[in-house]
Amino acid sequence: MAGRWRDPHWALSALSVPLMMGTVSGARGTSTGLHITPLFAASGVNQTPMADCRTVCGLNVSDRCVFIRTNPDCHSSGGFLDYLEGIFCHFPSNLLPLAVTLYVFWLLYLFLILGVTASKFFCPNLSAISTTLKLSHNVAGVTFLAFGNGAPDIFSAMVAFSDPRTASLAIGALFGAGVLVTTVVAGGITILRPFMAASRPFLRDIAFYMVAVFLTFTALYRGRVTLVWALGYLGLYVFYVVTVIVCTWIYQWQRSQSLVYSMPGTPEMLPDSEDDKLSSNTSSYDYGDEYRPLFLYQETTVQILAGALNPLDYRKWRNQSVSWRLLKVFKLPVEFLLLLTVPVVDPDKDDRNWKRPLNCLQLVLSPLVVVLTLQSGTYGVYEIGGLLPVWAVVVIVGTALASVTFFATSNSEPPRLHWLFAFLGFFTSALWINAAATEVVNILRSLGIVFRLSNTVLGLTLLAWGNSIGGECASMGPG
Repeated sequence: MAGRWRDPHWALSALSVPLMMGTVSGARGTSTGLHITPLFAASGVNQTPMADCRTVCGLNVSDRCVFIRTNPDCHSSGGFLDYLEGIFCHFPSNLLPLAVTLYVFWLLYLFLILGVTASKFFCPNLSAISTTLKLSHNVAGVTFLAFGNGAPDIFSAMVAFSDPRTASLAIGALFGAGVLVTTVVAGGITILRPFMAASRPFLRDIAFYMVAVFLTFTALYRGRVTLVWALGYLGLYVFYVVTVIVCTWIYQWQRSQSLVYSMPGTPEMLPDSEDDKLSSNTSSYDYGDEYRPLFLYQETTVQILAGALNPLDYRKWRNQSVSWRLLKVFKLPVEFLLLLTVPVVDPDKDDRNWKRPLNCLQLVLSPLVVVLTLQSGTYGVYEIGGLLPVWAVVVIVGTALASVTFFATSNSEPPRLHWLFAFLGFFTSALWINAAATEVVNILRSLGIVFRLSNTVLGLTLLAWGNSIGGECASMGPG
């Protein structure tokens, strides 16, 4: 449970304010500071005069589509779909409830995509990276695992802060998620499974959380975030990481000292005692030889690829409830697409999850996903010298690299540079999360315009709930 109390929502609340400063101040062309109050107004986003997009519902039905297409305040800064145009231009006015219902279901499915990507692909690769870098559990817990656990919040905040019209959505989501985790999650776990929290780490994390919330409240009250204030947020997180490392080192030193002082009072154990000899003699026989198959069966390349792309465990399927099976059916398309495009390295397995045909295919598809999801595919369709688009160049280079990898490796043993797939999977899954978070923010803004709801309210409720449910990978060990 101590790992859950290290959930990084307090750090996200602190780090998102300097992020807000960098993204919005760049759009406004100022470097002296950021006024928070104008973030929630539409003025300043574009040089042309514009009307508030929320007034579209007060217009005549025949004028709504033209208003949506011509008003700059109704245009999204990113994303693959224009949800406002879909509601007011492609659906008749009498089918508005149907459009809203479809949008809500698509929003829930996007939350499902965020959860599957973060828990099964993003977090395992972060765990593999921390293992490769030989980081301790505490350092990995407050850095890589914290980043993985808050991935939906981080990317949603980045997307929301990139547009001043949705900045309040990010602020509400960050604080809503922090309140949700520290109240509903902690209280629910206490009721279902009572626990005893470690007092000193618990008080340490609560103290840092309160300081971060107080600093953010002060910044919002002043209505201004300066460069020094933003650096103070970053410094608070660095100070938190250093504090955790120092506290862990002090605890280990005290424990080693107590073991040294307790050694004289313990009975001496002889390594060559008769019991050890007896146990070594009785266990020297390898009973596993009796159960070895007469013929070793090796899977073909096609069978390995088919098994690696199968997201369904039939033995687990038979033992699960109907609700679990129904949820699994909805998750199967997402898991299959992610298995096809995101490599995952598992240090706990003997083969480190090395699937030669699939990993070679991922060398082609993963970079393609990166260029097609970065900035909603803007860079992917850019033509180099007016000849080839970027995505075609990526496919050619990826195919060449995959061919070399396929013929230089074997199915049975992972290559020495297999750990590089963890970094590739990290970037690919991060961009998948970013793409899903962009769509989530655009849908929530569209629903807010239709129902005339505040972005802050939507952030405190829907976005906070969805990100918190989708970002739970704290139960995973960091290494």
